Amino acid sequence: MRPTMKDVASAAGVALKTVSRVVNGEPGVRPATADRVRAAIDRLGYSRNESARVLRRGRTSTVGLVIEDVADPFYAGLGRAVESVAAAHDCLLLSASSSEDPARERELVRAFCARRVDGLIVVPAGADHSYLRPELDAGTPAVFVDRPPGPGLDVDTVLADNAGGAALATRHLLAHGHRRIAFLGDQPTIFTAARRLHGYRAALGRLYDERLVSMRAPTLDSVREALDRMLALDRPPTALFTGNGRLTVTALRVLAGRPAALVGFDDFELADLLRPAVTVVAQDPARMGRVAAELLFRRLSGDDGPAEHPVLPVALVLRGSGELPP
Repeated sequence: MRPTMKDVASAAGVALKTVSRVVNGEPGVRPATADRVRAAIDRLGYSRNESARVLRRGRTSTVGLVIEDVADPFYAGLGRAVESVAAAHDCLLLSASSSEDPARERELVRAFCARRVDGLIVVPAGADHSYLRPELDAGTPAVFVDRPPGPGLDVDTVLADNAGGAALATRHLLAHGHRRIAFLGDQPTIFTAARRLHGYRAALGRLYDERLVSMRAPTLDSVREALDRMLALDRPPTALFTGNGRLTVTALRVLAGRPAALVGFDDFELADLLRPAVTVVAQDPARMGRVAAELLFRRLSGDDGPAEHPVLPVALVLRGSGELPP
């Protein structure tokens, strides 16, 4: 049996209320008595019953985070920032991966809500979030991050300037003399992939050629097939724009050290150590996570103003690969 507060009171020779005050950090206990209670707690291995505390407070001091993949460096950075903000508010973060599966996303959100999390931060995998309406109506705030919710749900949403960043990368390659610029993007149903395609296409204008575009999951086989097809054209691409970090790394594997004019969306580890070093459009996942978490805790503190939709800037980091001539 786990030791109880009564066991601590008996071991310390004090009243139950005295133990309660020490455990909950309340005033009114003499220092010597408090020390005796803490010594009994350590000796018995007592820990506070958080379930009972939750029932009294009406809050669980937990927030739920649903992301695409905890192993992805982008989402790892985002999640770490959310965790830091949660810790500053004395809250525990529960996080899980949807693996880009809308059904899994719904399952995770419902599981978190069943555990009575105080709030949610969601990187959506699906486009229908009507299932969240009962939770929102019941007072559970939610913030969407990296991608917006589906139609009919107006909640706080934190995005990056995906289209603007893609246009910036494409114009940079154009400025270095390239006119045949290929684009490798993720699946077109993913919001960020679609917005980056939009920015790339807008920057190219009349130079846009759909034969230089591939929108598929970032696997080694899909990237190799796309690049082989493009390089076999009568007018092959002279430059490549990759739509996320995984696509950039996979493309570099396929190119196997062959110099190529390349700009990638998302920075990644060791990008500056390659030769040539990789020019990227850099997001700030930590800032994105921090802004989303701060929005959530503002709602938990009683802010009931209109939904906010901040769009965070991106930056072009010049390193060499994006500056190679045709």
